[in-house]
Amino acid sequence: MSKRVKMDINYAKLVLEEPSVFRKIDLFRKYAFSILEQKKPLIISQENLPARDIQVLHPKYHPPKSGFSTPAGQARMLHDLASIELQAMELGLRTLAEFTTAPVVFKEELLNIALSEANHLEMCLIEIEKLRHKWGDWPIHLSLWKTTSKEDSLLDRILIVHRYLEGSGLDAGDTLFRRLQLIDCPSVKKAVHQITFEEIGHVEFGSRWYRTLCQQENLNPADDYAFRMNRLIKILPKRLEPIAINLRREAGFTDQELDYLQDLRKKRLTQ
Repeated sequence: MSKRVKMDINYAKLVLEEPSVFRKIDLFRKYAFSILEQKKPLIISQENLPARDIQVLHPKYHPPKSGFSTPAGQARMLHDLASIELQAMELGLRTLAEFTTAPVVFKEELLNIALSEANHLEMCLIEIEKLRHKWGDWPIHLSLWKTTSKEDSLLDRILIVHRYLEGSGLDAGDTLFRRLQLIDCPSVKKAVHQITFEEIGHVEFGSRWYRTLCQQENLNPADDYAFRMNRLIKILPKRLEPIAINLRREAGFTDQELDYLQDLRKKRLTQ
C-alpha cells in the first residue's frame, strides 16, 4: 500500500465501523498511534453509530436479570460491563478523531485511557467465557455513545464522558463490588475491582484537564461545572447509585461538585 493511500485512510473510522468486538479491539491496538497522528478531523453525525456484531436494543427492552449468586447472573453483569467498556473505548477514540488540534499531551493521555478501556473490555469477555457464556448471549445498548454529538466542545466532551459517565461508573463499581462481597466468585471480583480501581485514573484525567482547559478559556471551573451540567443534564442518562464520595475525591471532584451530584441524585429519586 502506498504512503498516499495510507494517509487517506481514517483509522478511527475503520475501528468504529468494524462490527466484530474482537476484531475491533485488535484494529484499535494496531492503529492506535496512527489515530493519534491523524490531522484531519473525523465528522461523526448522530446517525453514525459504532458497528456491533450482536443485537442492540433500548435498555427497556432488555430481558430481566438473574441474581449475582448464579453464574448466569455474573455473566450478564460482565456482559453489561463489557458493553460499557466498549463504548468508553470508542468514546475516547471519537474524541481523538474529532479534536485533532487538542493539546498533544491531552491526546497522548487519552489514547492510553482508551487502550485501558480496550483491556477492560477484553477482561470482561474472557470472564464471560469462563462462566460458559459468550458475547451476544444478551442484547446491549448504545446509550452512552448517544450522549455525545458533533456539536460538543472539548470541555463538553470531557465533562460528559470522563466526569459524568465514567464518574458514574465509579459509583456503580463501588455498589457492584459491595454486592459481590458475599458471593464466591473470586475471578469476577478481581476483574470488577481492577476495572473500578483503574477507572479512578480515567476520571482524574477528566477532572484535571477540565480545570486546565477552563483556565485556558478564562473560566472559573467551580462556576462552569454547575452551569455546564445544567445545560447538558437533559441528554445525560439518569444515575441513581449512591455517590462514591471517597472514590470521586480521589478522582479530583471537589466538595462543591459532590454536593451538586448529591442534590441531583435526590431530585431524581423523587421524580
